[in-house]
Amino acid sequence: MKAMKRTTLATLINAALFSAAAGSSFSSIAAEQQGPAAKDNSLEVIQITARKRVENAQEVPVAVSALQGDGLEAYSSAGMDIRFMNAKIPSLSIESSFGRSFPRFYVRGLGNTDFDLNASQPVSLVVDEVVQENAILKGFPVFDVARVEVLRGPQGTLFGRNTPAGLVKFDTVKPSQEFEGYGSVSYGSRGAVDFEGAVGGGLTDRLSTRVSLLWQEKDDYIDNRAPGFEQEDVLGGYSEKAARVQFLYEGDDFTGLFNYHVRDLDGTPIAFRANAIKRGSNDLVDNFEHDVVYHDAASRATQQVESQGASLKLEWDVNDFYTLTSISAWESAEIYSRADIDGGYGAAFLPDMGPGVIPFPSESADGIPDQDQYTQELRLSSNFAGDFNYQVGVFYFDEALTIENFSYDTYGAQPGILNGYVIQQQDTKAWAVFGSADYTLTDDLKVTVGLRYSDDEKEFSANRTQSPVGGGALLLTENPSDDHVSWDISTNYKVSDDINWYARVANSFRAPSIQGRILFGNEVTIAESETVTSFETGIKSDILDGRGRVNAAVFYYTMDDQQLTAVGGGANFNRLVNADETTGYGFEVDTQWVLTDNLNATFNLSYNNTELKDDTLAVDVCAQCIVTNPVNNSGQAILDGNSLPHAPEWISNLTLSYMRPMGEGDFFTYADVSYRSEINYFLYESVEFEGKPLTEVGLRAGYTWYQGDNEYEVSAFVRNMFDEQQAIGAIDFNNNTAMVNEERYIGAEFKVSFF
Repeated sequence: MKAMKRTTLATLINAALFSAAAGSSFSSIAAEQQGPAAKDNSLEVIQITARKRVENAQEVPVAVSALQGDGLEAYSSAGMDIRFMNAKIPSLSIESSFGRSFPRFYVRGLGNTDFDLNASQPVSLVVDEVVQENAILKGFPVFDVARVEVLRGPQGTLFGRNTPAGLVKFDTVKPSQEFEGYGSVSYGSRGAVDFEGAVGGGLTDRLSTRVSLLWQEKDDYIDNRAPGFEQEDVLGGYSEKAARVQFLYEGDDFTGLFNYHVRDLDGTPIAFRANAIKRGSNDLVDNFEHDVVYHDAASRATQQVESQGASLKLEWDVNDFYTLTSISAWESAEIYSRADIDGGYGAAFLPDMGPGVIPFPSESADGIPDQDQYTQELRLSSNFAGDFNYQVGVFYFDEALTIENFSYDTYGAQPGILNGYVIQQQDTKAWAVFGSADYTLTDDLKVTVGLRYSDDEKEFSANRTQSPVGGGALLLTENPSDDHVSWDISTNYKVSDDINWYARVANSFRAPSIQGRILFGNEVTIAESETVTSFETGIKSDILDGRGRVNAAVFYYTMDDQQLTAVGGGANFNRLVNADETTGYGFEVDTQWVLTDNLNATFNLSYNNTELKDDTLAVDVCAQCIVTNPVNNSGQAILDGNSLPHAPEWISNLTLSYMRPMGEGDFFTYADVSYRSEINYFLYESVEFEGKPLTEVGLRAGYTWYQGDNEYEVSAFVRNMFDEQQAIGAIDFNNNTAMVNEERYIGAEFKVSFF
């Protein structure tokens, strides 16, 4: 185990203290500073739905963190996409090689680096109780959200397939009979404008509605300086619109909630930067400029995403003893994303190239012209007053997915002409039956047992009609299937009125995955189901007469047949593989403090150690980097003993929140410091593709006041205050192409809330 350097902790603490402000995120239990909790100097009780019941977060035997209230608003507002949660919650990181779409989640080191549009992930996203299976669905903007919950560890019993690492759960603000709403507008760096708002109230005594809107826009600001392709302000911008309409009917023993949501994104993908990583180190090159690229295909780069969905949740109270719940949902997404993948201009076999060595040009695109997902859940929950309660249910999942892969000839008589095309078709059908039972053994000891049977089947085809390397036409089909029994056993023991101890053992799986990206290869690869068994124990405590809260957990897991993607490499072909065994262990600490009547703080810290254990597993390596793993006779890196990619050992977040009366209102400041340690970008280890530790500081200050029935707020804010710039991802098959984190962002916001 590597020890965290004391200088790293000191940096985190000092940066937060000297930023002279206050925290915006309450990463286990965020409290609204103007609520009752702040007034009586104690932390509020946080109600969550991690187990599909409304429960006190401190009494749930699951490692769960939540963002809500002022913390969630400060992080997610003003042009942020779902990646705002990266390193804000213990053991959670998020990254994307597509930019504002296709986020990839990692919990306790487990995730998936695969950028194929058919890639599955071991961390599931559930929005308003509907699973968002395809990665494009996961990128829906975050606005008018009441609470975000992150459940760490396997969640297969209640939430099903593809949750062996954990679950991220969003609950939007629901309609009510009260007339209320808000509107906010912000302006920031590079001409970024953000507007969001919502309004809702009762239409009749039983029917209410809520309409939520989002509009975000940012100018293109990245100049292209490639010789012969010079163009100003060609990349980096976007225009995004989204809306959500909800209707809630509340009868005597029946409620019905209808939700329709839609998204439209038109922009450019994340900028790829050729040879931006200095060879022999993991530093950016000396002359790096964030707003400059050297592309020969920048003028054709585009990213367009459209998605929509609807759900209907019906609930009946039966004889005061049972609740019957039905959730029917449909989700649909389309995307087309095209980019200069090599990140430079020219090639080694052409008269000119740069920056650095470009072995060959690469311009490609991926698209989903059609995707439809249908889900149905039906569950029965008991509401007994005694020691025993349970849930039972059935679940059905049906997805039809079409994926297109394109390759383009950057040079020749017609630059940008198509020279490779693959169409993938996949139909997935899955169903499950599940149950969970809670039993109170004594006044202080409760036990929960859960069981789920899942059945999963895919029908897949990949049809290549044209290959950029002369491979010719090819049609391949596969139909993998599997079933699995997931289970969990947990106990919760009340040590005292303020301290709960829990222990949990859980097993779950990820269904078989398929990789059919055959533009450059001649095989469809399949990863068999992965299974995980996790052991964890922890405490959840309220201390100092309710002015402090400390939650801590330790865990250990073993994963058999982990699904991994050998991304890129010199062979330029993605291949799915299974590792014999992967182990992980670590700890998580989540705290919140009321320091004074005006000052609150949170601090969280997590350590994750992951290790691949497979002495026969080897993958292709980069074209120009220095590999530090041992290699076999075929020049492939041997992965045995490696940690998982994009799995930082350390994640930490420190926040401070200060508020005091001033004049007719309140002055407030928020600050946060987020840290994650070094990461590997790929399965193999190399000098250039080890990402440096990343520390980002955010600050927000403003003033709120009431006038009539309205509350007003003005604020100024900065993200990545010290403008730390470094590579956060890479492409390895051609050159040392890097993706870089967002530069410093400065802005101002005005908000009005009405009641």
